[in-house]
Parts: sequence; C-alpha cells; structure tokens
Amino acid sequence: MTTDVVDQIVGVTPALDELRRRRPVTREQLQASFEALFHPISEEHASQTERELVAAFATRLAGDDDATGAFYAERALAADAGRADIVLAEAADAATTGPFGTYTEAGLQAENADGDRYAPSAAATEALGSRLAAALEHAHLLVFRPREASASDIERLLAAGWSPDGVVTLSQLLSFLAFQQRVVAGLRVLGAAA
Repeated sequence: MTTDVVDQIVGVTPALDELRRRRPVTREQLQASFEALFHPISEEHASQTERELVAAFATRLAGDDDATGAFYAERALAADAGRADIVLAEAADAATTGPFGTYTEAGLQAENADGDRYAPSAAATEALGSRLAAALEHAHLLVFRPREASASDIERLLAAGWSPDGVVTLSQLLSFLAFQQRVVAGLRVLGAAA
C-alpha cells in the first residue's frame, strides 16, 4: 500500500482523515498525480533528480508551508545532496511574497504589482548546469509571476536543453506542487479548527 503523501506531510489525524474521506476522488487523484510525477514510467525528458531538485526549490519559495518544503528538501538531499544544498540556498535567496507581475489585458493594469525577479547566480548556474538553472528560473516565474509567462520563457527552457515534452513535465510538476501546497495549507487550517 502506498503512503498518501498529503497525509504524510500534514500529519493526518483521525479528524483530518474523516474530512479527506469526504472527497475520495480528490484524494486519490492527488496521490495518483504524485505517483505519476515522482515515479514516472520514463525519465527521458525530466530525470528523477531534476524533478526532486525543482520540487525542493519551488516548495521553499513562498516560505509559508514549511512541512511541504521540508518533505521535498529531504527527497532532494537524498537524490543529490551536493546540488540540493545549492538549490535550497538559491530558494532561500529567491523567496519572496507574491504573486506579482504585469497584466496586458485592458482594465487590469490597476492590479499590476512589481516584485523580485529571480535568476540563478553565475556560480549556481555553473554548479547546477544551465538546464537545471533554467528550470529554477522558470519555477520562480510560474510561482510568483504566472501572468507574465510567455513564449520567450519556453524558448529559454528549450535553449537550455529541455525538450517540448520536458517543458510540459516541468509545468505539470509546478502546477501539481502549487495545488498540493494549497491542499496542505487548507488541511492545516481545518486541523487547527477541529
């Protein structure tokens, strides 16, 4: 039997388990998504280590979900301790609050908000490789400035060695992690109220 990752991260209690049982399809699909992304049939377009390192980076950026960040940091350290240390240091330096960015749609410009943009240092890029460094930069973009994502951002990933299928996998991974963190945050609030 596979351990439910959200239960593991949250530290599920009987009360939270009861709440989660009310949405069995969501619970099953969230776990199935984790399995698909972190136990893939093929690593041709995104290696297991890349997935673990990107997950550790992305889940540490906002800084308000220590449990999920710790879970993925531990996995990244087990996959590649040397690069994980660099990724975690980069995440600490890149952490901010958001989201922010610029709307291009008419009538939404009043909601524009400026914020930090992240680019890995030259030393981090050299140590991590341009492919992983580009993935981290893209992760920061999607976590904090999703409204600004454009074709040029995809081109940067392709130029760094990501295949189109790898870009899709990377985007799916980041989307999954954002949803998982929202579920964990919600369960923590419900657990505190119970």
